[in-house]
Amino acid sequence: MAGRWSYPRNRIRMLLLENVHPAAVERLEEAGYTVETMKGALDEDDLIEAIKGVHVLGIRSKTNVSRKVLDAADRLMAVAAFCIGTNQIDLDAAADKGVAVFNAPYSNTRSVVELAIGMMIVLMRDVADKSREMHKGKWNKSATGSREVRGKTLGIVGYGAIGSQLSVLAENLGMRVLFYDLSERLALGNARRMRSLDALLAEADVVTMHVDGRKDNTAIIGADQFAKMKPGALFLNLSRGHVVDVDAMAEALKSGRLGGAAVDVFPEEPRTNADPFDSPLVGLDKTILTPHIGGSTEEAQEAIAEFAAERLLGYLNRGDTTFCVNLPNVQLAEVTRAHRLLHIHRNQPGVLAELNRALSDAGLNILGQHLKTDERTGYVITDVDRDYDREALTALKQLPGTIRFRRLH
Repeated sequence: MAGRWSYPRNRIRMLLLENVHPAAVERLEEAGYTVETMKGALDEDDLIEAIKGVHVLGIRSKTNVSRKVLDAADRLMAVAAFCIGTNQIDLDAAADKGVAVFNAPYSNTRSVVELAIGMMIVLMRDVADKSREMHKGKWNKSATGSREVRGKTLGIVGYGAIGSQLSVLAENLGMRVLFYDLSERLALGNARRMRSLDALLAEADVVTMHVDGRKDNTAIIGADQFAKMKPGALFLNLSRGHVVDVDAMAEALKSGRLGGAAVDVFPEEPRTNADPFDSPLVGLDKTILTPHIGGSTEEAQEAIAEFAAERLLGYLNRGDTTFCVNLPNVQLAEVTRAHRLLHIHRNQPGVLAELNRALSDAGLNILGQHLKTDERTGYVITDVDRDYDREALTALKQLPGTIRFRRLH
């Protein structure tokens, strides 16, 4: 009765899609788990088929985990987004299923910031167009339209991890920094918070987008916003494709309202490198297009792999939900000389009382207990003595409101 009752690690299947860095595979296999990898993304129908029997799914930005996919997942415990965003995952549906979702919110911050700085300088100096002319044999040595970033005003829309770090580096280049964010944010250095997006657009020489991918942010920059920007201002989008109306951006570039643009993300992106790409921005002058490579550096991908893998291991091995984006966050130590019972339930009155009553009826001695709730979900972690009848746990799975029950040795 004091045996090791956790599900054997080598029987837990992990499926990692979209060329997740080998460091993640190495770390997970080192911990004893079975890992399968695939190079590209999967569409909904293919993912529904592939996810059967899978306990852990790892994706990047191009695989959508919909409610339909989650309904088809018969064993799924966790999803790891090996990237910053989680808008490609139905977080509510995952919570309803007791599936924990993790991401890597900070691991590629520096890479995105450096690309933004580089794009800004390249646009200011008209490097991309001059390089294209040189490749055609045209020598166009001129200072016309080529400017320094020093002394210019940078407007940052979204002042989270990326926006705030960009703020610091931009100031070090001699720029004046303004930012706009719906959340209360601490201004770093001499950065100044603007009360409205329109006020920022009116003052900035360069506007750069660093907002998250929530649906509410769809097309927050469109024709009206481009019209409010300074004539000839530069525009960067390294956040999510759907936050900008690309047709309106194309018109602003063609009319000269925008002096240039750099875009790394698009509303519709190819699922694999072999698929074609098209956009209203293709072929426009003073426009830099890159294939969603903001976080695509060797350093960032390795850091993301290590961070997301450790979060998965923390959840699988300890029940730790630190940095989980859809379940209550609880930081837990390793299980020692006890069995750990993990109970995810709907946040409704009386669940903890019923749980403890069932534990008492089964004669289990509680060594430690944690409870954390959010608006929709409750998470109870209970460490108990190991000497008990495992059949006594049956009642815990049948408590009203139970979403998922799991035990760890």
